[in-house]
Amino acid sequence: MEQNHPIRFFAVEKITFIYIFITSITIIYLSPALKNEAELLIYRILISLVMIFLAYFNSVKNLWIIRFSRFAFLGFLLSFWYPETFEINRVLPNCDYILANWEQSIFGFQPALLFSKYFQQIWLSEILNMGYFAYYPLIIVSSMFFFFSSRQYFNYFFFTVMFAFFAYYLIFIYFATAGPQYYFSVIGIDNVNAGIFPKIGLYFNYNQTLLPSTNESGFFFELVEKTQQVGERPTAAFPSSHVGITTLIMILILKNKKYLVFGLLIPIYLALVAATVYIQAHYLIDVVGGLISAVLLYYLGTYIYKLFTKKYSGASELNAIFYKVSEKRE
Repeated sequence: MEQNHPIRFFAVEKITFIYIFITSITIIYLSPALKNEAELLIYRILISLVMIFLAYFNSVKNLWIIRFSRFAFLGFLLSFWYPETFEINRVLPNCDYILANWEQSIFGFQPALLFSKYFQQIWLSEILNMGYFAYYPLIIVSSMFFFFSSRQYFNYFFFTVMFAFFAYYLIFIYFATAGPQYYFSVIGIDNVNAGIFPKIGLYFNYNQTLLPSTNESGFFFELVEKTQQVGERPTAAFPSSHVGITTLIMILILKNKKYLVFGLLIPIYLALVAATVYIQAHYLIDVVGGLISAVLLYYLGTYIYKLFTKKYSGASELNAIFYKVSEKRE
């Protein structure tokens, strides 16, 4: 008869529970304005139950495929958490006018508008759109790489990345911004060219129109366009999580001394960073915010991970097993 072990949650599961709790309180607070608060709260209950069930099942059957499923489930939830930020912040006043005014004050023009206007070569468009499209594949591939090559480091890597995602999502909820591709289409190009950026209040609570792209079409251009039509929402402009998360992954790869991998990813990374402004998904100041926040979240995420994993006699039994595995492989 197989012996059951105590249910233990991974550090990344703990931070997920904390995110669920914080956003649940936010939803309840905003419930008078929200139309689907009950649905949002029910989803959180169901997600929590699935996490608890997987942890319990793992305590009965300590198999790698179950552990993998626990992490995979949390990664899959990113496709839910991101658009959901809009379902919450749509009842809060839009703040794009703040970002656009910052851009105008710093540069004297709007980089997102001029970058795509004056560099419409199809080869450049394809390179940058390819970089932008590589965002989620980069997250998935890097996570899989560390899961199968260094389990102990994977725990830390995955936690830090997910922690950063949750930090960005909370910012997106409380500081509602949509980005140039949405905001500029609302206020009109004439206002943009004149440096006039009016407040639009709750406009995106009722309208969700993307600014038509002026770039030449190509395979990756069409791929990004179709992806945005399906999954994009007028949310998550500042800071750029695309830049922040990718920068964080590059830092974590470098920290693990995977210099060859780091070098190979540099061109994709640079293309992705440039693409965020080129396709008008972000203001240039969003990119700066993404770079700075990535460094801050790296240190903060590392600190919180150490707190979570040292809570019980220095490290959990499972972490100790992973550590031995990683030592042998490295």
